[in-house]
Amino acid sequence: MNQAVAESINKSLKSSTADYTPKGYHITELESDAIYLDEHFSGNAKIFHNPAVPVLYEQALAFEHGSAITSTGALVTRSGLKTGRSPKDKRIVKEASSQDDIWWGPVNIAMDDLSFMINRERAIDYLNTQEKIYVIDGYAGWDPKYRIKVRVICARAYHALFMHNMLIRPANREELRNFGEPDYTIYNAGQFPANRYTKGMSSSSSVAIDFARKEMVILGTQYAGEMKKGILTIMMYLMPKMGVLPLHSSCNQARNNGDTTLFFGLSGTGKTTLSADINRDLIGDDEHVWTDTGCFNIEGGCYAKCIDLSREKEPEIFDAIKFGAVLENVVYNEYSRKVDYNDVSVTENTRCAYPLEHIPNAKFPAIAGHPKNIIMLTCDAFGILPPVSRLDANQVMYHFIQGYTAKVAGTEVGVTEPTATFSSCYGEPFIVWHPTKYAEMLASQLHKHSARAWLINTGWTGGSHGVGSRIKLAYTRAIIDAIHSGELENVPTTKMDVFGFQVPNSCPGVPSEILMPINGWADKEKYVQTMHKLAKLFIENFKKFQDKASPELIAAGPILPQ
Repeated sequence: MNQAVAESINKSLKSSTADYTPKGYHITELESDAIYLDEHFSGNAKIFHNPAVPVLYEQALAFEHGSAITSTGALVTRSGLKTGRSPKDKRIVKEASSQDDIWWGPVNIAMDDLSFMINRERAIDYLNTQEKIYVIDGYAGWDPKYRIKVRVICARAYHALFMHNMLIRPANREELRNFGEPDYTIYNAGQFPANRYTKGMSSSSSVAIDFARKEMVILGTQYAGEMKKGILTIMMYLMPKMGVLPLHSSCNQARNNGDTTLFFGLSGTGKTTLSADINRDLIGDDEHVWTDTGCFNIEGGCYAKCIDLSREKEPEIFDAIKFGAVLENVVYNEYSRKVDYNDVSVTENTRCAYPLEHIPNAKFPAIAGHPKNIIMLTCDAFGILPPVSRLDANQVMYHFIQGYTAKVAGTEVGVTEPTATFSSCYGEPFIVWHPTKYAEMLASQLHKHSARAWLINTGWTGGSHGVGSRIKLAYTRAIIDAIHSGELENVPTTKMDVFGFQVPNSCPGVPSEILMPINGWADKEKYVQTMHKLAKLFIENFKKFQDKASPELIAAGPILPQ
């Protein structure tokens, strides 16, 4: 670590009310070294600056309870009490430079500057008391024109390895030495709680972003996904200011002609699974930006759900879980170290973070051309939406703003109906501007580059959950293959009642009787009742966006008979 890097890191570790002047530096080319911080604390904190993966393995195994190596070489970790994100604890500082841009409300909850500074000092003070600190410098965004430099400062090797995988890594030590000052800094003191009496705190967890200070502070949650999604939130704010469109989507590209496809979808709709196509190159599985020259991945890795994972269903993801990958909250055999992906006794949200290099068909750099097709995925447990529909421009905007999927009925006695879930732009917890801004930018890009848009239902057919059956993955893959080959583009369509979708009359490899949903329902009266129920849910949810929606956009949604 050279003098400039050491000074930069120590600058990041200065508290808001105390000036920590380092006593001295040990200049070295090693992966990590010791830097003396402030004499007020322990006096000798060892800083691991972008250490090698084996070093992080050693640190986690030696000092972090619950760490182990699996039979395939991945590192197993535990995220503590929180095994998922805490959206109710997310805050954005309300300050002059950004307050007029932000869609304030239950998604973006305002925080005052004083509360942020209290949390910031609390986090930095905690980090400065640690015997060892991990610093990861990397990039968000593969396109150099739009990328930002990110510094993560944390106290767990697990968090460091996670962000080593998820950020784009400097190519070599020389690039790391010349990294300079970060554009954004993440202070992850997740082992230490927020003070619940600090103004604006709803619990002992806090995830806060200050766009003016260009900082993010994490307290009271060790779930690593907060860092990843924090960066997405930052990009969701910054990119529209630069005139480009950030998207919560996956992306792949044809090898033969470079045709690019974007996949939108909430958790459980198949976004990661369907974009991991062995016959196409993977650009990324979750976060992208659409510019005037094409699409680029924001991340350097993938973050896949592991529940019920098998090589038979998802071979690319299964085989990516090897040395260097981080497995969160999974259960494994104590003797063989083989992971049981069906065991959800810790959480259903078992996850794995691995670098893009672990996917054999990943494209480097992770940049693609303009999308030829946009695929919006939904898992409709009501059994109403068609397996595939062709969308016009207004329908694209409408369904992008809605971001619909449905959760199946749970195990609670008496709960038998599916539950509709709406998440604006297929990523509501991460958007910063009003949803219509992203939707209008998407419609503009679709028009400018003549991209086609499709809505694909990976959920139920022939009835709602409990009566009908899940649409076979083979059928969904056949539909996507027909979209990519162009076969589905010119197939005659029939307009669906109420929702107004243009539904193809046929598709290679898919039984024609399931394409129009009513044909698969034995009880036609029940079908109509359920369709009207779902339509009312759509109409009711869209009311919160109507103040900025045109009459044409409103008309693109379901229309109930008078």
